[in-house]
Amino acid sequence: MANQKRRKDVRNLAIIAHVDHGKTTLIDALLKYTGAYTFKENEVMIMDSNPLEKERGITILSKNASFNYKGVQCNIVDTPGHADFGSEVERILRMVDGVLLIVDACEGPMPQTKFVLKKSLELHLKPILVINKIDRQNCRPDEVANMTFDLFCELNASNEQLDFPIVYASAKCGYAVLDIDDPKESIKPLLETILRRVLPPVANPDLPFQMLVTMLDYDSYVGRMAIGRIFHGSIQAGDPVALVKRDGTVSKSKVTKIMKYLGLTRIEVQEAIAGDIISIAGIEDVEVGETLACIDEPKGLPAIKIDEPTMSMNLSHNTSPLSGKDGGR
Repeated sequence: MANQKRRKDVRNLAIIAHVDHGKTTLIDALLKYTGAYTFKENEVMIMDSNPLEKERGITILSKNASFNYKGVQCNIVDTPGHADFGSEVERILRMVDGVLLIVDACEGPMPQTKFVLKKSLELHLKPILVINKIDRQNCRPDEVANMTFDLFCELNASNEQLDFPIVYASAKCGYAVLDIDDPKESIKPLLETILRRVLPPVANPDLPFQMLVTMLDYDSYVGRMAIGRIFHGSIQAGDPVALVKRDGTVSKSKVTKIMKYLGLTRIEVQEAIAGDIISIAGIEDVEVGETLACIDEPKGLPAIKIDEPTMSMNLSHNTSPLSGKDGGR
């Protein structure tokens, strides 16, 4: 890995957390501070755009966003925090080189934190721990930091992964600090930590083009769009491309549009290179887990293995004092 080329101008990272620990609010704060998004009057949450998400206050579908800080483009993905949407989590972790682990300063690590963290550690991703909601009166950041370290040990994290930085934050108030007693001014300390600790993506634009499709979207103007990270090579609008199916069969298509994210908005670009997270239009029959590859060397990337949905159930006898009674008088 040391000899591989890395793009210094890009960082790809995901945010993982239990439901309602503040990951969506934190992304909003990052976009606002870097000027990637201008909030409208009375607008609070911008990442949870789905009507059901707004109603329930949870994230169901992962979304992409990006911002520029000190000349570095940070591509960030907000992931579902509920285990019921685990397949979404597994897909996006394949696109990133680091994760922000958000933990509530009052509640500490929760079951779904463990589920998603385990997935990221298995992929050898290095986390940044963000202890959020330190503005609350009953917060216990030091205890939560120790609880999180114990969780890492329980999940067999490597020595490198155990050496994670800790950032204390209040996403709602828009600040972050490296020490709990530091002046609470802005979210800048978290941005500096991202640049310093998230690895730049391995990227060799001279190799044949390869991109793993991790998500799909639909646009009323251009149709189905394949979303993923370019692992090797480069691609231009109008280029022919090979679609490598899971069974190894290959079909040919043509790239009609390439789009990147700027803030929350898609912008059309003429070219993208290794390390970029992009959307490609023009491949109508593409599915998640398939590979878009160079037309001359159509080699597929390893498909995404997603855990099958499971349900557990405990059955026991009724120990209620009303056991055996029908409710009659």
